[in-house]
Amino acid sequence: MSNKTSQYILNSSTNLLGFCLFVITSFHIANFSEASIVDELTAVIAILLIFSCLLSFVSIRTENKTLEKKLEKYANQFFLSALLGLFIIITLIAFRFIK
Repeated sequence: MSNKTSQYILNSSTNLLGFCLFVITSFHIANFSEASIVDELTAVIAILLIFSCLLSFVSIRTENKTLEKKLEKYANQFFLSALLGLFIIITLIAFRFIK
């Protein structure tokens, strides 16, 4: 087994995916979804996290070392992109409440 960060990516991605779904649901319940871009950005981030989850899961399950490293690298990239997106969303939400 090579660098096994896939198990940590899988765990973190699923938790953050739950956070994204909570944000989307909250915005729709509060009727903020039409007036804000946050729910659309959160949906895109949720898709990135789903890809990260899938790639890290397959990376854990595969026996092929080359494929394992490649899938883990892509899962890392999707996860990092989602984290940057979450930073942007949290910043937008914070500025919305500060106003």
